[in-house]
Amino acid sequence: MAASQAMSATGNGNGATVRLTIPARAEYITLCRLALTGIARVRDLPDEVLADLKLALTEAASNSVRHAYSGDDHAGVVEISYELRPDRLVIEVTDEGEGFDPAESKGPPEELSEGGLGIAIIRAVADEVEIGPQPGGRGSRLRFEKELGSA
Repeated sequence: MAASQAMSATGNGNGATVRLTIPARAEYITLCRLALTGIARVRDLPDEVLADLKLALTEAASNSVRHAYSGDDHAGVVEISYELRPDRLVIEVTDEGEGFDPAESKGPPEELSEGGLGIAIIRAVADEVEIGPQPGGRGSRLRFEKELGSA
């Protein structure tokens, strides 16, 4: 089975947005991290900040890959949007899968199921986090922001 991915970029004076669409398969998560590394070079982010963002992105994309689509075929896709603004980076990971209840991920880490630390990690790394269904109700949307200071 051939897999494909797509990437597009848009920009204006207030920032730039890059969108990446990958198959919902674990081996493609590396592409998400590579795209983030390239975007980080535009702002010359400190290594520690980039490492934290890569970890949060890996957790967000992994959640979609693992939980969005039923069965072993992983026929769906995961879309990642990177929006580099003058003072922050906004990353949004969406899928059109079964979705999940974000209330289940708000408890203390010891109450989370195996692998449930991902949301806690994202919340620890990011300055703002939004989790819920996509507009229209189909699939999940996880959006997080990291303040970078003025450019």
